[in-house]
Amino acid sequence: SPIALTHTLFCPIVCSNNTYRTNIRRSTMRIIAIGCEYSGVTTLLDGLNQWGTKHHIHFHMDDHFTIPDAFHLSEDEQQAMLTMLPTLKERFQRFQIVYHVRLVNLYEQILLGGFHIEEEVYGPRYYYPGLQVSDTRRYETEMPADTILVHLHARPEVIKKRMQTTPHPHTLIESEHIPDLLAEFEQQYRQSWIQRKVNIDTSDLASDELLDVFFARARGHLEPRDALLLN
Repeated sequence: SPIALTHTLFCPIVCSNNTYRTNIRRSTMRIIAIGCEYSGVTTLLDGLNQWGTKHHIHFHMDDHFTIPDAFHLSEDEQQAMLTMLPTLKERFQRFQIVYHVRLVNLYEQILLGGFHIEEEVYGPRYYYPGLQVSDTRRYETEMPADTILVHLHARPEVIKKRMQTTPHPHTLIESEHIPDLLAEFEQQYRQSWIQRKVNIDTSDLASDELLDVFFARARGHLEPRDALLLN
């Protein structure tokens, strides 16, 4: 079973005689990134994962909550997920969300894409119409207080253009739903009980600019030991 992974920072401290000693600090960075498809969720998480590798931080990353999970499943397995009965999709999604709430507590460096909030938006609309998501807020009471919620969004016309120019293998959303989806993600972001929040409009951002914007806005939510890495 998974174990908690931590990264230790050796921070130099100047002593009175101008020599240096090291202060051992533990780094934690738990990030949940949400947003309508084509808003930049995967781009941000991939950037954070690469940044972590550069700084010797091993993130546990899960960006597979959107059915059919194009990251870990073969094409045949993805097709099986797409044709699964709605009640089974609801049960599968609920089970994997509960499991990952456990992982948020086990791992001190973890990146989650979409997660429980995405399910609140996509589940009743696309996976199991007529059924509702339950326990979304309760999940948040079980997460560590240092969890950061990042909401990524873009103007409807930008989302639509990205869908056309760089389509995903299994695009979930439909163009006519984009305004409503953006509004629903915004509502869920505002209603979330997670206290540390970052809101980013990616409409006019290049992919390689997103990480810097995130760190600039998230710095105040990071533990002091983590913010040191940004200097």
